[in-house]
Amino acid sequence: MFSGIVETVGTVAAVRERDGTREIVFRAADLIENLLPGGSVAVDGACLTAVEVSNDGFKVEAVGTTLSRTIAGAYRPGSRVNLERSLRMGDRLDGHLVQGHVDAVGELVSVSRQGEYHLMDFRLPSAVAELTVLHGSIAINGVSLTVNETRSPRLCQVAIIPYTWTHTNLADLGPGDPVNLEGDLIGKYVGRMLSARAGDPDGRAT
Repeated sequence: MFSGIVETVGTVAAVRERDGTREIVFRAADLIENLLPGGSVAVDGACLTAVEVSNDGFKVEAVGTTLSRTIAGAYRPGSRVNLERSLRMGDRLDGHLVQGHVDAVGELVSVSRQGEYHLMDFRLPSAVAELTVLHGSIAINGVSLTVNETRSPRLCQVAIIPYTWTHTNLADLGPGDPVNLEGDLIGKYVGRMLSARAGDPDGRAT
């Protein structure tokens, strides 16, 4: 479990193709304290297992599902990624409950500067749009954000304060760039219960 509060921005050091997997090495010297092999790290919001830990980073093995459902398939040496170690019991939840299970890949539509902050509009797939409400929470590239505005068709606007702009990789994005999205966890459970009551055993929205 994560909070969506990015600890640091790391860099992809190497990408190697293996038999059915992709090995990705990240450089993030300030993240490895207390990180052990087998530990979980949210990489742009996707929960990945650190299979090796060195003195300046860690390595993961991404399988086909991760590569097809997240932006990890596009990582190249030099790519900047948002990183967060898993929460410990008793930690402050400064963001919101984030599982690290990417629901879909969205797209940045526009970004504009408004004085000291930036407004970013994202197009959401329906699976995430139906969980997104005004002033609710959404994780974009692993960053816990508050929904500033919702518009059709499936557009979500968030406001990025200067601290978040300089301490995450959101500032690297341009219109058309893909992002990892995770919808609100509470919304998922509410939607599942409502669907079950409506007679849909698979929990699909009706």
